[in-house]
Amino acid sequence: MAAQQYRAKIHVREATPEDVPAIHRLLRKAYNNDDMMAETPEALRGALNRFPQGQFVALWEDRVVGYCSTFVIRSEVALRAHTYAEITGNGFAARHDPRGDMLYGMEVAVDPDMRSKRIGQRLYNARKELCERLGLKGIAFGGRMPGLARRLRKVGSVEAYVEAVQKRQIRDSVLHFQLRNGFEFQRVLPNYLPSDRQSMGYAALMVWHNPNVPDESVVRTMPKDPTLERAVRVCTVQLKMRAVSSFSEFIANVEYFTEVASDYEADFVVFPELFTLQLLSAEPRKLSPADSIEALTNYTERFRDQMRDLAVAHNINIVGGSHPTKVANGEVRNVAYLFGRDGAVHAQEKIHPTPNEAFWWNITGGDRLSAIQTDCGPVGILICYDTEFPELARHLVDQGAVILFTPFCTDERQSYLRVRYCAQARAVENQCYVVLSGNVGNLPNVENMDIQYAQSCILNPCDFPFARDGIAADTTPNAEMVAFADLHLDALMRARNDGTVQNLKDRRFDLYSVNWKKPLPEDEESDAAAGD
Repeated sequence: MAAQQYRAKIHVREATPEDVPAIHRLLRKAYNNDDMMAETPEALRGALNRFPQGQFVALWEDRVVGYCSTFVIRSEVALRAHTYAEITGNGFAARHDPRGDMLYGMEVAVDPDMRSKRIGQRLYNARKELCERLGLKGIAFGGRMPGLARRLRKVGSVEAYVEAVQKRQIRDSVLHFQLRNGFEFQRVLPNYLPSDRQSMGYAALMVWHNPNVPDESVVRTMPKDPTLERAVRVCTVQLKMRAVSSFSEFIANVEYFTEVASDYEADFVVFPELFTLQLLSAEPRKLSPADSIEALTNYTERFRDQMRDLAVAHNINIVGGSHPTKVANGEVRNVAYLFGRDGAVHAQEKIHPTPNEAFWWNITGGDRLSAIQTDCGPVGILICYDTEFPELARHLVDQGAVILFTPFCTDERQSYLRVRYCAQARAVENQCYVVLSGNVGNLPNVENMDIQYAQSCILNPCDFPFARDGIAADTTPNAEMVAFADLHLDALMRARNDGTVQNLKDRRFDLYSVNWKKPLPEDEESDAAAGD
């Protein structure tokens, strides 16, 4: 009789984007649903996008029961006084430095129902193995002291508490575990994590030294991310708004430009904001602005299906401009869709409707902003007016986005220049690429879409590795045409780490941050992580 093979019930592997909803549920469970302690799904994706080989999950029969997050940083930064927000970039691993010499532990969490199965030990071992594999000096982190609040009055000081734990006079479950695993206490970190009430905001700076790196010099090569090694070819479509007689005619026009971009082997083709308003010209009578938007929402399902099919058929990722979409509560949102060439469909609502959109069309703003994982790396979408709010771009870049797509619709030059100048600023301050795609022409029988002005373009940071003037490619104003550019993601990484200025690295996390106040509902996390 052949021997039966049983899969190990517990195993540790690198985390994937699909694990994010399960990790978030685990963190909330581990911290008793305290959202001040559990990282947001956006922060989890940010760490995963920046340093995927440093994020681990422990599985018990395919269920996530443990999580461990790390990033690389310079030892002189890791060993000096710091707070959690400052060292981790508000939990997004934004301080990850590929040239660093020390691994920093950002999080370890275990399902409370599984704490007798040495899952924490397995995760700590995975950290040590990674540290040794990368040839780093060691591991540092700010360790919790959950027994401190109960015993501080008795022992007198935080330092005395740590000393008592070291001498085994007091037992602290977390600190004792870390000492047993070979970590050495370095110093007390005050105000490390104010939301950690059990530790009274304090942390113990703990360090494990890699026994295979005995000297001070670290010579190593960080494994390269294959996504960064090739250029991403982008095509922006400056589309003429034209009357169409049917939905089929509209899709035929879209397919023409999609096929052109695909023939030039583009990875993305980008269409303008509200380009589906052309469909209103097929209506038998002229509609009021509010009735126009309501009529457009009836095309949503057909639009999504056809655009998804185009993306798959032409093997290209399509940023499908934006389209008015009715959401579950009956409101109408201005929604940009990204149709992946793998068949995935992602949606990003416009956060800030313009006063005209709100007044004429009753469009309301969305409340979630997430980076989208694609086969070319993480990207983000900011629809027109949204690019004029720098907090939004920073939130996407914190999640790992390297390209921001901005479909826009502006009626005259000064309106266009507001979007253009702000988009260029977003490229500079976030050291990322920004792609603008706008409408030209006019739709005289469609209310509030009388005239258009656009000069679509592909923008890059202003530094030596990039095209001069911060413009990788642009179009002739107010002419229907396309523009292509090859975007080198490795150049972004070099600029962020070695550029003339290093905006992302030089941020003062001790002074300011961008915090998204509205958490993503749990029933929406899976869609946000993997697309509809």
